[in-house]
Amino acid sequence: MTDAQTTPQTAPTTAERIRTTFARCGGATIAVDGLDPVRSPVHHLLDDGSFAVTAPAASALVRLVHRAPAAGLPAMLEMTDQAPVPLREPVRSLVWVRGQLHRVPRVDVPALLDLIAEKNPNPALLQVNSGSRTGEPRAVLLRMEIASVVVADATGAEAVPVGALLDAEPDPFCAMESAWLQHLEAAHPDVIDRLAGRLPMSLRRGRVRPLGLDRYGLRLRVEGADADHDVRLPFPAPVDDLTGLSRAIRLLMGCPFRNGLRARRI
Repeated sequence: MTDAQTTPQTAPTTAERIRTTFARCGGATIAVDGLDPVRSPVHHLLDDGSFAVTAPAASALVRLVHRAPAAGLPAMLEMTDQAPVPLREPVRSLVWVRGQLHRVPRVDVPALLDLIAEKNPNPALLQVNSGSRTGEPRAVLLRMEIASVVVADATGAEAVPVGALLDAEPDPFCAMESAWLQHLEAAHPDVIDRLAGRLPMSLRRGRVRPLGLDRYGLRLRVEGADADHDVRLPFPAPVDDLTGLSRAIRLLMGCPFRNGLRARRI
């Protein structure tokens, strides 16, 4: 048996990180050459490997897509993963999806909206059907055929195949991560102090902030006088629920006290 088979996973794969960004990011930006970027509140990866997005019905982008040839309109979808707490450098990563934008035939829109809503019941989907008193939609549903997906963070940039994204799942804590980290910083400075004790001595002189949470561990940001440093504290084993998360945090602290970060407090 090789080391790769026996070494436990201590961090999410790049594909898992991107899927988590897709799930937790509140909006995306669509960029097309020659136009101002357009904000898209809906971005959903479909099972066929394409992206469903929305854009304002009255925008120049939609007019261009409707006039585009069968090959589609070249475009880029950008998503920003922002830290949930007010850090000095708040952007954790950027995801860029390049591809060709296509209009969705009107006859196919209702079924596609239902498909998206099953997994992502975003209220912005309602703008596609009825946004105004005249019955005209405020938003249009578009589809992007993906050519490439790249994520960039403090460690560099990496491209990920679409197939790997389809095989990956968002982190189970992505919906609660923001509230949990905000609560940790606001109400549990003692916990952060104990976690900071796990850091190398050279990093303990900076201000330690909660940066990220996933099923594999906790990330801390050390804001030093000269630079910022990110450190991952892996859990002893991956966790999938709040009970396991509370236990893993207590083990990281080296203090398996009984009432840790209670689920009702998150």
